[in-house]
Formats: sequence, structure tokens, C-alpha cells
Amino acid sequence: MSQLAGIIQRLKSLQEGGETGEVQQRLFEVNGKTLCQVKFFPGKDTFELEVYDKEGKGNKYPFDDVDMTAIEIFDLLQEEKQQQ
Repeated sequence: MSQLAGIIQRLKSLQEGGETGEVQQRLFEVNGKTLCQVKFFPGKDTFELEVYDKEGKGNKYPFDDVDMTAIEIFDLLQEEKQQQ
């Protein structure tokens, strides 16, 4: 659960940083491998999760809820850890 709390904290910092009006972004990695990138769009108050596949290509998914975004990231990190 502490990992999920850490993810939520990072996402909330994106929201706070978005108060300047600029798009904020963070990468989430496991053992140096970038799994996804999250952007926060303050004008829309939404997150965009870009999930990278094995070839490094990304698929983008919009979220309007910080908790749902965090759960998706948490699941990605757990899947990667289980594959190792």
C-alpha cells in the first residue's frame, strides 16, 4: 500500500504544479525501464497516461480521477515486477 500512496502523492504534486497553468509530467520506471508517462493538463483537470510497450511505443489513456490513474500505474508497476 505504501507504493500506491507514493504514486498518489506524485500525482497530487502534478496537480499542484499545474496551478501555474503549464502541463506537468512524470515518468514511472522499474529497474531503469520506463513503463509509462503521466501528464496533467490543468486546463481540463485531467491526467493522460501513456503506457509504453516492449518496442517503446505508447498508448494514451485519459483519466479525470487521481485515484483511478494511480491504480492503473500501480497495476503496471506490479505486472512488471512479477515478470522479472
